[in-house]
Amino acid sequence: MIKNTFETTPDHVLSAYKDNAAVMEGSEVGRYFADHETGRYDFHQEPAHILMKVETHNHPTAISPWPGAATGSGGEIRDEGATGRGAKPKAGLVGFSVSNLRIPGFEQPWEEDFGKPERIVTALDIMTEGPLGGAAFNNEFGRPALNGYFRTYEEKVNSHNGEELRGYHKPIMLAGGIGNIRADHVQKGEINVGAKLVVLGGPAMNIGLGGGAASSMASGQSDADLDFASVQRDNPEMERRCQEVIDRCWQLGDANPILFIHDVGAGGLSNAMPELVSDGGRGGKFELRDILSDEPGMSPLEIWCNESQERYVLAVAADQLPLFDELCSVSAHPTL
Repeated sequence: MIKNTFETTPDHVLSAYKDNAAVMEGSEVGRYFADHETGRYDFHQEPAHILMKVETHNHPTAISPWPGAATGSGGEIRDEGATGRGAKPKAGLVGFSVSNLRIPGFEQPWEEDFGKPERIVTALDIMTEGPLGGAAFNNEFGRPALNGYFRTYEEKVNSHNGEELRGYHKPIMLAGGIGNIRADHVQKGEINVGAKLVVLGGPAMNIGLGGGAASSMASGQSDADLDFASVQRDNPEMERRCQEVIDRCWQLGDANPILFIHDVGAGGLSNAMPELVSDGGRGGKFELRDILSDEPGMSPLEIWCNESQERYVLAVAADQLPLFDELCSVSAHPTL
């Protein structure tokens, strides 16, 4: 039903339901960035199309609100940067839906203590820590979080199943934002035969294993070890360095070395790498032991499936790999 809206009224929409973020037509503006050859900053008059994204990061926020909300914002920022052949995140939003807060000394008449699943923190804990985690990542990355929302809901209702308790014990943690993308970078490129597959960003760590699976379970049904293993760590400085590399790539215009790009999220490289080559209409060969790792003893499964944050996967033409390495070295950034 939602996609039908786009199919019937696609005016001014350049990309929807097929990439990491949607894109609509923008206007011509002066974009301020440096020339690659001279290093001189100047305004570049060109159309700046608008990209937009919103997603959720509910389960990790229910287990550990600060890192859950922080990595939720970080993942949304990566989706924006990995749109088309590279884009620029500009402003963010953070939102929360939770059950009744029951603030000590300020309980409201309609609030009852119905209990909660053992391993999920309280709604008050989520609203004490979660917004700070989301705001902290946005600020430390260098993007303002300008918008947001907050709702509480929890009550007993009568339904066809009898009396039910409805609420947000498992919260909604909403991360979203807008950004800009160049007109010639809206659509992803073609992955050439022999192109190099690159992992850009932080090292693999034995964290976040099973996060995608845990988030798909009903509250309280997952194993305790899986719950805590599924919470990722945030590193906004590393993500900022990644974005600096992506910025330098799209600023090259037609010489952009990025053919195809995706961010690494749920499922880690086991999802991102096959998605990269499949969406590009190719097959690929992956060398797991070439993946930069902070824990040399990790098994192939752990290397392949961990959800370490601040990582992107890219396809770069073989003859443009030296240029890409040069752009990474400016940001002192590791590539694999």
